[in-house]
Amino acid sequence: MREIIVTGAAGFIGFHVAKALRERGEKVVGVDNFNPYYDVSLKRSRAAILSELGVPIVEADISGETVFKDLLQQYAPSQIIHLAAQAGARYWLQDPDSYMRSNVSGFYRLLDACKDTPSVRVIWASSSSVYGSNKKIPFSVDDRTDQPTGLYAATKKCNEILAYTYHHLFQIPLIGLRFFTVYGPWGRPDMAYFRFTESIWKGEPIDLYNFGKMRRDFTYIDDIVKGVLGALDCSVHYGLYNLGNSTPVWLDEFVETIERHLGKKAQIRRVEMQPGEMIETYADISQSKRDFGFTPQTSLDVGMHHFIQWWKNYTKSNLERVKLTLG
Repeated sequence: MREIIVTGAAGFIGFHVAKALRERGEKVVGVDNFNPYYDVSLKRSRAAILSELGVPIVEADISGETVFKDLLQQYAPSQIIHLAAQAGARYWLQDPDSYMRSNVSGFYRLLDACKDTPSVRVIWASSSSVYGSNKKIPFSVDDRTDQPTGLYAATKKCNEILAYTYHHLFQIPLIGLRFFTVYGPWGRPDMAYFRFTESIWKGEPIDLYNFGKMRRDFTYIDDIVKGVLGALDCSVHYGLYNLGNSTPVWLDEFVETIERHLGKKAQIRRVEMQPGEMIETYADISQSKRDFGFTPQTSLDVGMHHFIQWWKNYTKSNLERVKLTLG
């Protein structure tokens, strides 16, 4: 049984990846700092489920100087899936330091710890945001990625450069995965699909940036998990790959899908483009399909049905807990 460390294990993607690994019989250790960027109780709930499955969570800040060295010494993992990061396309306007600390310094700490144990295989999360103002569609891993439109994207591009350098110098096995707009149950409350669902249900208006003239390659979490595990199991020593649904959707169609599953109409405000946003994302997944069989199978309609059913149950459970607390 292999020991696998998953960073960001109480986060959205990390939770699902750690859960899938444990359910297929792997020995898994999670790492998370439970930062308050969004509702920490959601992260604690994810961690509680993992704990029940036998996945312990080490509470630690990955930017700490010795955190990864200590983890490598204590658990001697064969593989690390690095998903911890400060997320958010616009939060960097409020707290840029958190992006540099978690995304850049944290990733550097991981690479620096692994240089003395190059047998440890590292699968790590990049982002579709690295394509920035790229006009070529769909996005290929061979496209230019030196024009990021926000700080989050810039930190992920920095990670890609660091990964190449450490692989070149120390032969660390490194696979970077560029995720495209991941959604699904247990998702992040700051993401558009989560915010839109809440607002439409409450009868509150939603904002469509660039007056709604945007497309996103929404990718369901189960497909992403299969891609991560495929990258973990493949024989490739180094590479960058897209993980996306490869079927971009206009925002209006996206909102109509939510409306249909909620049975409520949205109040829409069409507003200007926001700093750090991209007009369109669209993944060319040919390399991922070739090297580890990545084939997304979940349509937006099916995926949003699953998310909204989870969201209704989760919201209902939270309301019942509040009522019990208040007596």
